[in-house]
Amino acid sequence: MPCSRSALRRFLAVASACLLGGASALAVAPVAAAEPATPVGYPAGSTATRYSGLAFDACTAPPLTTVQAWNASPYRALGVYVSGVNRTCAQPQLTASWVASVTGLKWRLLPIHKGLQPPCGARPSDAKISTSPATARSQGTAAATEAIAAAKALGMLPGSALYNDIEHYTQTDAICRTAVLTYVSAWTKELHRLGYVSGVYMNLNLGARQLADSYTSTAYARPDALWIARYDSVDSLKGWANIADSKWAVHQRAKQFRGGHDETYGGVTLNIDTDRLDAPVATVAYPYKVTSTTPLNARTGPATSYPVTSTHAPGSTVKVVCQTPGTKVGTTSVWDRLTNGGYVSDRYVSTPSSTGYSAPLPRCAYPYQVTAPAGVTERSGPGTGYSAVGTSPGGALAWVTCQRSGSTVGTTKIWDRLDNGHYVSDHYVATPSGTSYSKPVPRC
Repeated sequence: MPCSRSALRRFLAVASACLLGGASALAVAPVAAAEPATPVGYPAGSTATRYSGLAFDACTAPPLTTVQAWNASPYRALGVYVSGVNRTCAQPQLTASWVASVTGLKWRLLPIHKGLQPPCGARPSDAKISTSPATARSQGTAAATEAIAAAKALGMLPGSALYNDIEHYTQTDAICRTAVLTYVSAWTKELHRLGYVSGVYMNLNLGARQLADSYTSTAYARPDALWIARYDSVDSLKGWANIADSKWAVHQRAKQFRGGHDETYGGVTLNIDTDRLDAPVATVAYPYKVTSTTPLNARTGPATSYPVTSTHAPGSTVKVVCQTPGTKVGTTSVWDRLTNGGYVSDRYVSTPSSTGYSAPLPRCAYPYQVTAPAGVTERSGPGTGYSAVGTSPGGALAWVTCQRSGSTVGTTKIWDRLDNGHYVSDHYVATPSGTSYSKPVPRC
């Protein structure tokens, strides 16, 4: 497969950083690759989380008792408005305690930022994005900073997907279009820089089409996930008008397919919008107890051969963000990744299962966009000599679980193992390093 121009630009950016600041320059932040795919600087102790199934969103986050009653519903995810100058409803329930309780009930959350709106759309009273590209860019960066601060205060960790609510706007206004795309691009780049996944909510016909038209544009950073509004009662994540199924194709889509209406479960009625998701959502930590009788070692990787980074006393609480396979200890090969970045054997943690994975903990994964416009071949092993077993389209999320050395492609020998067990060359993935391993992804 030929070298993509975005991959080449990433290589040149790495070389420039080395010349300007040496190795330390590369350690402080991910390399700023050219648009449309930009790297995500996931910190230690983070992971991305995704959800596939029905969801709902309501203007005001419902009380915990309502969520408990709605355990009888088909929904297991809900959208919550965490920030934004144009957030309409008060959020008296939306606290860190509420988030911990709701996620403890095995619900996933979609954090929504309703900030500045298009200068040629939304409500007349809404605060608007500037028509000056430079100002729109700074506004998008500020929106990401605001949303991250709000998410962190609620206990949502790096690796979370944050969705920017962009309401309908006039499609024939070129200045307005540029303002929106510039704002969304800056939002995406800043989220990526700080270790978060970028999502955007738009009306299918009054916004999302223009975002899709700029999918391969080198002028704008591409968001990782698209959540559309289309009230046609069609519960499908494919066949969207004017948006090819190959765009945002790998666990990157959500659809709000029914607008405001009442539903009742467990004797409690809510007015909701209904959504179908196969997309990244918020990441949170789950507290569990250390069950060992001696101090539990946390290590730099999911095996007893890795160095010890910290110890945890018997009976103490550890905060787990995800689970991953590793060397077998006792009855299990599962290892738990902690918020401090260390790994502990699940054998000595009070998760529900002593032999396998435990819901609601996600599997550890780090999604990065595929940089090659034509896509990348997925192989059965870490090299071009292995058989082709699939393809990830350009802009798809490569849900990377670990990295290992393999045959050289372009500037690197690194291959990324995906969560489906396939391998792709890291040369075609927007990881922070274009030549070597990218932290915090573990070695395979």
